[in-house]
Amino acid sequence: MVSILILTKNEEQDLPGCLASVSWSDDIHVFDSFSDDQTVVIAENAGATITQRNFDNWSAHQNWGLANIKFKHPWVLYIDADERVSDSLYSAIKNLKLDTNSEVVAYEIRRRDFAWNGKWLKYSQMSPFYLRLFRPDKMRYERLVNPVSIPDGVVDKVEGFLDHYPFSKGFKFWIQRHLSYADMEALTRVKDLEKGTSFSLKKALFSSDFTEKRYHQKGIFYKMPGRPLIKWFYMVIIRRAFLDGSAGITYATLQSIYEYFIVLKSSELIKQKK
Repeated sequence: MVSILILTKNEEQDLPGCLASVSWSDDIHVFDSFSDDQTVVIAENAGATITQRNFDNWSAHQNWGLANIKFKHPWVLYIDADERVSDSLYSAIKNLKLDTNSEVVAYEIRRRDFAWNGKWLKYSQMSPFYLRLFRPDKMRYERLVNPVSIPDGVVDKVEGFLDHYPFSKGFKFWIQRHLSYADMEALTRVKDLEKGTSFSLKKALFSSDFTEKRYHQKGIFYKMPGRPLIKWFYMVIIRRAFLDGSAGITYATLQSIYEYFIVLKSSELIKQKK
């Protein structure tokens, strides 16, 4: 059996569906950032264990949760409230031989992002693989936002899909959330500049570890001029977001606007430090 970890902050809309998709687990933990809606009540009614902590940044919050929450099982499946464990993923997890004596400490899971109209953004999606099934004592996170998973051991893959509905609360919420993400991405960018953090082109292009590859790609990408336009071109032309129809083009445009938010905020922070 696998323990479940769900991070929440005012998730009364999405949490019921999320909890229903993991109702097969006998150890569900809701790690809440002091919601002021019905999130905690919904979690309690579903029999979940509630842990609360003030949110500071993503990696610190996640690392604290893994270190302090008392999970019943040695393996944890981490999901967000706007995500759902599909039947295919549940079947794959159920058939896994999760052994603490194995060198494997984490599994990559493929995520499907869905647009506001219910269409799978098959070609538009930027990062389809995430380390979401792992041993908590063998996992840590880095970066203030969009954290990088750092496993202490071998990574394998598990079949099935983790379904993600980022527009479940509408466009306004998506934009507001990404404005806050841009603040933390910009702060990360400025800190990297101050520390002289280096990124490897070789790892960005050829690393077999998807998480490591994404980390170095993001670091190199932040050094490039015209990032919003590059991102739009990459998503629409190279990743063929146009094959997802108008939803794909719109999603690529939104992601490019988000990139522009990061550019503006980074410039603002750099000027403030001069």
